[in-house]
Amino acid sequence: MTRWVAFAALTGLLTVVVLFSARASAQRIDELVEPAAAAKPLDDGAGHLEGIGAAESASPGVPRTAVLANAAASQGLLGAVLVLGVVLADVPASALGVGPGALSGRSALLGIAVGGALAALNALAGGVADAFGVDPSRALRELLSPESRREGAMLFGLVLPVVAGFEELLFRGILVGAFAVGSGLPAWLLAVGSSVLFAAGHGAQGRVGIAATGLLGLALAAVFVSTGSLLVVVVAHYLLNAAEFALAELESGPFE
Repeated sequence: MTRWVAFAALTGLLTVVVLFSARASAQRIDELVEPAAAAKPLDDGAGHLEGIGAAESASPGVPRTAVLANAAASQGLLGAVLVLGVVLADVPASALGVGPGALSGRSALLGIAVGGALAALNALAGGVADAFGVDPSRALRELLSPESRREGAMLFGLVLPVVAGFEELLFRGILVGAFAVGSGLPAWLLAVGSSVLFAAGHGAQGRVGIAATGLLGLALAAVFVSTGSLLVVVVAHYLLNAAEFALAELESGPFE
């Protein structure tokens, strides 16, 4: 029998920790990337869940590989706690979107298609934002963008997959899928609530960051509810993040 109350309490506590950590990381990222931020705030001081662990370890003289490794380890640890909670509470796999048929090749292909579409929309929105001198993701990209092939392999092969897996498990698989089964509330209502939390974790100060990630979270939640597959949104989320970093690398030139 599923221990829904205990699982909800654990998830709630972990979500609070994640949001507070994201806010602290946002402030630290601004300090690292633009020391003058204290005198002149960024146009959009967007905080990102991806920055959890990265900002705390980043300081002059610290190798970027250590920053990337710490970011992956921090997000991986949070994900491990979630998975342990799922196992101990006996949450049905189907409620999380990982039941029979949800992890098929067809789901992966659908995730690629969704991710490609979202990446294209994100690039278009980024172009519009640049025209107005606003770039919500600039600080995070400057902190994590690779400067060598080794760092690129760590970012695209380790950090971004861990980030996508953790965020989708929490904000879509659990806060939408599992909670819909456990509480009996409509999944679409929970999708809106999870998207608000997702936005809060990515935009501690900036309105543009809050709006952009809120819409992204709602789009991913809609895909999750429609398909019932966690794999679809994990793949889509990864491709969206990877495309953003890849485009930034193309603009700045290939790394050594």
